[in-house]
Amino acid sequence: MEENKVEYVERVPEKKWEGKCCKRGGGGVAGCGGIYGLAFIGAFIYYVQNATTFTMGVIGFLKALVWPAFLIYRLFEFLHM
Repeated sequence: MEENKVEYVERVPEKKWEGKCCKRGGGGVAGCGGIYGLAFIGAFIYYVQNATTFTMGVIGFLKALVWPAFLIYRLFEFLHM
């Protein structure tokens, strides 16, 4: 007589996407990243066009990376917070 053999399968819990930009998981990340990427390109072009030296162009690139911080700062300044 054969014994009943039971195979145990280890289940790994699925990671839930916890993004705050879009409500759906998966594809929402790419959409939000695309918006940020386009805004980065626009900010980079703006800062580089106004740069008079190479150093100011490099600083413009760095400013383009953190443009949301400038936006929030100006918003809080406008709202007197």
